[in-house]
Amino acid sequence: MTQALPCTSLYEIDFSLWLEDTAEKVRSGKFNQIDRDALAEEIEALGRSEKRELSSRLEVLFAHLLKRCYVNQPENHQGWQSTIDEQRSQLFHLLKTSPSLKNYFMESIDDSWHYALKITRRDYPASVFPDTWQFSREIDALLDRVFW
Repeated sequence: MTQALPCTSLYEIDFSLWLEDTAEKVRSGKFNQIDRDALAEEIEALGRSEKRELSSRLEVLFAHLLKRCYVNQPENHQGWQSTIDEQRSQLFHLLKTSPSLKNYFMESIDDSWHYALKITRRDYPASVFPDTWQFSREIDALLDRVFW
């Protein structure tokens, strides 16, 4: 009696090769040869990845805005401002290439704020921070306005 070998797909064996193979099948119109479940899974993962990036950048932005606005360490202001500028730039480009993320941006503000506040309070226990964001929550303001 022979034992059946487990069926494994290229997706499970070599992800990079699967990506190349799938892209080629899409380009050549061989849609019936595509592993549709794996492709759908990866497309969904891309969407989750963009949302994670947006949340992460928003958390870093809030943390550095908190430091710049409320931590009395002028020697660190330039570094915090540089990080604020970088996060704003990356968020701007992310929203420009995926405008539908603007809705997620607005949904993420509270969670991102609370996480940034928690971490910043831990790192700077001598500083006093407000419990809520004291300034505009509009995307354009968060990406451009000087709050300090």
